[in-house]
Amino acid sequence: MPAFGKASVRDAPPGGRALVRVDFNVPLSEGGAIADDARIRAALPTIELLRERGTALVLVSHLGRPTGRDPELSMAPVARRLSELVAAEVALAPGVVGEAVEAAAAALPAGGLLMLENSRYEPGETSNDPGLAAALARLGSFYVNDAFGAAHRAHATTEGVAHLLPAYAGLLLEREVRELTALRDDPERPLCVALGGVKVSDKIGVLGRFLEAADELLVGGAMCFSFLRAQGHSVGDSLAAPEEVERARELLGRAPAARAELRLPVDVGIGERLDPAAERRDLDGVDVPAGWMGLDIGPRTSRLYAEAIGRAGAVFWNGPMGAFELPAFAAGTRAIAEAVAAAPGRTVVGGGDSGAALAAFGLAERVDWLSTGGGASLELLEGRELPGVAALMDARAAGRAA
Repeated sequence: MPAFGKASVRDAPPGGRALVRVDFNVPLSEGGAIADDARIRAALPTIELLRERGTALVLVSHLGRPTGRDPELSMAPVARRLSELVAAEVALAPGVVGEAVEAAAAALPAGGLLMLENSRYEPGETSNDPGLAAALARLGSFYVNDAFGAAHRAHATTEGVAHLLPAYAGLLLEREVRELTALRDDPERPLCVALGGVKVSDKIGVLGRFLEAADELLVGGAMCFSFLRAQGHSVGDSLAAPEEVERARELLGRAPAARAELRLPVDVGIGERLDPAAERRDLDGVDVPAGWMGLDIGPRTSRLYAEAIGRAGAVFWNGPMGAFELPAFAAGTRAIAEAVAAAPGRTVVGGGDSGAALAAFGLAERVDWLSTGGGASLELLEGRELPGVAALMDARAAGRAA
């Protein structure tokens, strides 16, 4: 693994009170219950390490995108679930900052836990307001960022407050950076990258990066139809906006001189509409007739992509191969998930929909690293600096700060 270069929570002093930025932006069911607690579980090693050292914890996270103080996006269910996981009371603060919150934080015993309310209840969170950062800094004697999924955002809880307190990386954030940096800079060969999703524009940076760094680049998902249209194929009613097609055309122009072999589907699965009741039809080719939508890669493409994954020394997968949430169009994504799970090389999977697909197919435990960060992982792999990581203390400064 590459050197991390930033101060780790392992370097933090014992005792005291830590303001810990976690990523508890979990999916909620209609009744407000937590539908998937994976992100909460991912933070447990850092939480447990600090508690073992007698440190009181003030936890802060965002949840969704509330407009004002939306009670449906309160951190209350998160606090309850965390209480169950750590077998200890997790008190819910009356807000994010303020005198009452400061009093609740000051009253915490060693190893005590306080969950702040949704950080996005504060309008200064996303604008990285210095006043909000200063108010947050009053809640702890040092700061820990374990929210890799939000580390690409320069917000008050991820970047602003890190300049006001001794700032350390949590165990999850450290592992994420190490895993993804190793994949980016020194992967086992051959490196096979499978990318899906909807828009070329969402992944143009990582597509361009891996055109030069990977050995095979497999494209699926709705965005493959932008590439196919750029090649002159008919795509019917598939998602392929003109600006997306132009971006795909630019990448296709770079492909002949690039290191990676850029591979597109040779057959596709189509439906008349994006609907659970839609019937699937597999084409012997990629030209989608009018009135139909491309909704999955086809069986031959699935086999070819799975073979490429199976011979790789390292694999990175981000983005489903089709509309996997609809059973009729899940076959391509399942085939890739199964190939990644069975691959002999090192396997790294991006968060979000890819992780949800692995979980749905019962394969999440069979990959080497399942990243908790969608956008953050892509930006790091592109080579971009993540504000939430850059703001942490350098490793060489940790001893003096402690």
